[in-house]
Amino acid sequence: MADPSTYRPRPGEIPVDPGVYRFLDSEGRVIYVGKAKSLRARLSSYFQDVAGLHPRTRRMVFTGARVEWTVVSTEVEALQLEYSWIKEFEPRFNVKYRDDKSYPYLAVTMGDTYPRAQVMRGKKKPGTRYFGPYTHAWAIRETLDLLLRVFPVRTCSNGVFRRAEQVGRPCLLGYIEKCSAPCVGRVSEEEHRDIAADFCDFMAGDTGRFVTRIEREMKEAAADLDFERAARLRDDLGALTTALERSAVVLPDATDADVFGLVGDELEAAVQVFHVRGGRIRGQRGWILERSQGLDDTDEALMEQLLGQVYGDGGEVVPREVLVSTAPRDVDTVAAWLTERRGAAVEVRVPQRGDKRALMETVTRNATQALSRHKVARAGDLTARSKSLEELQETLELDEAPLRIECYDVSHVQGTNVVASMVVFEDGLPRKSEYRRFIVRGDRLENGEAAQPGAPVHDAMAMAEVLRRRFRRHRQDPSGMNPAGVEEPEGAAYDLDRDVAPAAATVAPAAPSQAQGGSGRAAPVVAPGVDPRTGRPQRFAYAPQLVVVDGGRPQVEAAARVLDDMGVDGVAVVGLAKRLEEVWLPGEEFPVILPRTSEGLFLLQRLRDEAHRFAITFHRQRRSKAMTASELDGIPGLGPARRAALLAEFGSVKRIRAATTEEVQAVPGIGPALARSISDRLAGSAPAPAVDLLTGEVLDDTPPERGVQDGGTPAADDEGADPTGDDAVTEREETT
Repeated sequence: MADPSTYRPRPGEIPVDPGVYRFLDSEGRVIYVGKAKSLRARLSSYFQDVAGLHPRTRRMVFTGARVEWTVVSTEVEALQLEYSWIKEFEPRFNVKYRDDKSYPYLAVTMGDTYPRAQVMRGKKKPGTRYFGPYTHAWAIRETLDLLLRVFPVRTCSNGVFRRAEQVGRPCLLGYIEKCSAPCVGRVSEEEHRDIAADFCDFMAGDTGRFVTRIEREMKEAAADLDFERAARLRDDLGALTTALERSAVVLPDATDADVFGLVGDELEAAVQVFHVRGGRIRGQRGWILERSQGLDDTDEALMEQLLGQVYGDGGEVVPREVLVSTAPRDVDTVAAWLTERRGAAVEVRVPQRGDKRALMETVTRNATQALSRHKVARAGDLTARSKSLEELQETLELDEAPLRIECYDVSHVQGTNVVASMVVFEDGLPRKSEYRRFIVRGDRLENGEAAQPGAPVHDAMAMAEVLRRRFRRHRQDPSGMNPAGVEEPEGAAYDLDRDVAPAAATVAPAAPSQAQGGSGRAAPVVAPGVDPRTGRPQRFAYAPQLVVVDGGRPQVEAAARVLDDMGVDGVAVVGLAKRLEEVWLPGEEFPVILPRTSEGLFLLQRLRDEAHRFAITFHRQRRSKAMTASELDGIPGLGPARRAALLAEFGSVKRIRAATTEEVQAVPGIGPALARSISDRLAGSAPAPAVDLLTGEVLDDTPPERGVQDGGTPAADDEGADPTGDDAVTEREETT
């Protein structure tokens, strides 16, 4: 840990203006983001009396290696920038809010040509209106089923919609009048959009005009003796009434408000929010947060951060009133920011009496119950994670608990399609955004020397290559440049950011003397450990405390040799063998046997199993692709259309191989140069005998290419380069 006095800025260099600051560790990782009305007063408080700081704050200050800041003109701008940085960098010392469940929404895709109503979860998409959240998906489907009688909006998928257009018949919902069937032209695009807009208005709380209209039309139909239509309208009115009864009236004055209740203790807190529209509860949502490492973790600060998360980019629609159990730390600034986002006045307050106070007590009671349930569920898990890390530290004789562990596994079938995986656990939990996949080239031996072309690739050789490629990036200068100042070629180390538009990161310097005079803005500086093009932490930039390899002594020795050759210090290496669950250490003749009930062994098994799952999934993808490859793939200038024309003309690759160059050139679209390329390529590849897999009989003729029958087109084609590239591939998985 760094001594705070080594990076403490001089008080006279820190501006007194409002702004946002961030602490970074020695590897350039942002560990804390905060805002202040006066940067000088706030930052000086971290360094004046370090011994008197709260233990959590003191730990953050000692973990940091430098501090940077950005000056802004108003406190509202500071609030916006703080929220953006927390969302981008996910600092470990900032409070993290987690949904206690994945809440479903009723979504209407108004951005589509024919809007569709459906149940949706996850990140919100532009052009889609969301209603909720609901506690259960079945509640959305029941409500939607009732309202489709009155608002027959489309609910089918795109595939069903296109199929109905082709055959000219609607689906079942169209026949029972729960869909207006725009797929077959019963209503026009404009009429269907009007139906969807009315449905959205009803869900948003504008219910009175629809109930009044249906009642009026029902009475008119009865007066005209059209009793069948009157009966249908009566049923429609009953459906609307039933849907309204399912959302209780809690505020009689038809108020639009979000009601936030927060309760907690010294370690954790729970938040519940009720979304009230038109006086009725339209949705409910909850969060659980751990504030054991938080700095600004008072209830006032937590409420301010919560509102920033809920109403930030892509968040909830801001209502007229935001009712909170605890006023935010700077309520005027928060209200001004919400007003700016809504485009109209927003009131943020703590209700004191009446129906709104009673509703707040209900929301707070829900938060208390949610926190109690969470503590019961997490008590054993948190204890087990801490115990497992402590056991590994003691067993492996590490200087500190391995907070970041990386596990590697190699997967192949008899040396073909060799791939490897890297999974990352931080604080005993998977960090799936850090997972990587590698395509093993097999061009280097364990000692780094060049391998003979065509030599078989074994596990230790593949493990050494993967670790060498992974730690090559870590050995680079934090700016991403090698010591000579020349950027290494893309093939030297994996770089997933090739498809990201270059954008230099602008960060505030540690000393305002680098800032432009009078502007209050910092000069562009590339922070260590940050990609200069994207401003995000570099991949492979942070070393683990522990490397786990799936295997026994050979794999461990190969991994340890790579780290020694590359001069990587402070990274322990162990191997976990499957047969007896033995833990192998470098240089040891015998393994370490952990008790079967050991929490440390259980964590290693989870790491090994996760790495194996990740590697074998990637291997199966590569193997499936290789099994469906064609000899025509990869010929320059031969795309899907020309390949289909060749197969339609000759019927199989065997007949194309037997044809002369002139016969190949006679196919439409095939020129002389391409015909020669095709003939040369097929002449250089010996045809494999066709075998009936059921009987073992050698067939006389080669069957048509995959998915091609009598002039058809290929069923699948992988034209172009392998999208996975030559190196690792990032997995962005949803937690299961």
